[in-house]
Parts: sequence; structure tokens; C-alpha cells
Amino acid sequence: MLLAITHLPSARIEHCQLTYVARTAIDYQRAVQQHGAYCQTLRECGATVRRLNGNLQMPDCAFVEDTAIVLDEIAVLASMGVASRRTETAIIQTELARYRQVHRIHPPATIEGGDVLQVGRTLLVGRSPRTNQQGIRALDCLVRRFNYRVMPVPVRGCLHLKTACTALDDQTLLVNPRWLEMKTLAGYRLVEVDEKEPWAANVARVGGYLCLAAAHSRTAQKITALGFPVKTVDLSEFAKAEAGPTCLSILLDIEWTPAAGGFALPGGPT
Repeated sequence: MLLAITHLPSARIEHCQLTYVARTAIDYQRAVQQHGAYCQTLRECGATVRRLNGNLQMPDCAFVEDTAIVLDEIAVLASMGVASRRTETAIIQTELARYRQVHRIHPPATIEGGDVLQVGRTLLVGRSPRTNQQGIRALDCLVRRFNYRVMPVPVRGCLHLKTACTALDDQTLLVNPRWLEMKTLAGYRLVEVDEKEPWAANVARVGGYLCLAAAHSRTAQKITALGFPVKTVDLSEFAKAEAGPTCLSILLDIEWTPAAGGFALPGGPT
């Protein structure tokens, strides 16, 4: 069973952290509506959605992806690259502990979930404004015993690796080559976003679908032509906060538990 952990947007979302996007007015009510539509899209892709509300005082609370890296075997709480966001992880830890053994990375090592892209048994990890080399080494120390390979990928001109690169499948990456050190991705089939849609590389793999922001219609057509099932959702208010489809959820298989050595449900979502 696929679980999507999400968080309702904060009424303070206009005060969110920004790095490469100029601050513009965010319509909170519209953001709430778009978040609801996003959650419905996740359900249509086969996910069970849990919507948290314990961090509403924190402007960036909707961007739960950054708080953790979740694998089948363990969950890793992120040491957020911006200190003001680090308290967001407390309720995420409580939630993830229902399904995974939880580990934590501590400062001065910094890492955010938006910089970690799982492609099979490889974790591509962005070296970005939010993730440093110490954070990458700390993650490697935690996951190598489960036979994951960590590959650093230098990122430039954008916030996270997943802003510039996500996976269409375990052999194919969607990329904006202007924001990546492309030689580190040798061996993968690379599909470039439409040049008029530089932010289109952030897509979420949910069930058998790829979820894209509706604004990136040219890239959606390109992916569809390659044979990938696509769903689009309007995330225009979240784009103003430097966010895309992956940013708004943590996806995990809640039937797979390493402690049980197979599949078991430790408690159903609400």
C-alpha cells in the first residue's frame, strides 16, 4: 500500500524560504484548493493520503519532502539546510516511526529530501545550497549497509537536485541540463525538459503515473509521447514558493517492514 504523507499549507506561506525565485504574493486560499487537488491526484494514482496539520505556524510546512529521506529499510530525518525549518521534522518523525526505523542527520552536516533522488539502488544526492558534503557522507554511512550506492551530483542555479532532475523510471531521468553537472549522470537515458519550461524537471512518480505541474504542458506532451502515463495538477501558487510536485509529499510503502522481513501493516493511515 502506497502512503503519501502531506501537510496542509500554512496561512504564513508568503513568508516561506526562497533562494532563486523573487518573492511575489501567494494566494493562500487558492494554495489550499490546489493542495486539495494535489492530494486527490495522489489518490487517483493509487496512494492513500494522510494530511498533517501540526506545523501550520511554519511557512514552509507544506513542503514535507525536505524533512526526510524514506527508503524501504529505514527513514532518515534531514538536517535542514535552513535552521528555521528544523523544527518541522518532529511531527514527521512521529509519523514515520509507525512504519520505519528512524535515523537522524545532525548539523553541521546538512541535507534535505529534495536533494535525494532514488533510482533503483542508487541515491543521486544533490550538492546544493541546502545539502553539503558532510550531509552526503552522513547519508552514505546510514544507507550503505542496505546496499545503496550514493552518487553526489553538483547542482547550480536551482534549490534542489529534484528541481533539475527526477526519474521517469529506473533508467530514464528528466533533466534541465543547465542546472546540473551532467557528466555525473552518465549511464542514464536523459530526457531534457522543453527549453521554455526550465522548472518542468520536477515530476513525482506515484503508482504507475508521473505527476507534473499543469503549467508544464510542453514537457508533459514530450513525456506522454515516450509512453509514460501522465497526470497534471495546477500548482501555480506553490511554484511561487519554489516548489513542484515532489515537494508536497513523502511517499512510502507501508506494507513493507524490514523488522517483519516482508509485508505487514503496523497501523493503517487515517
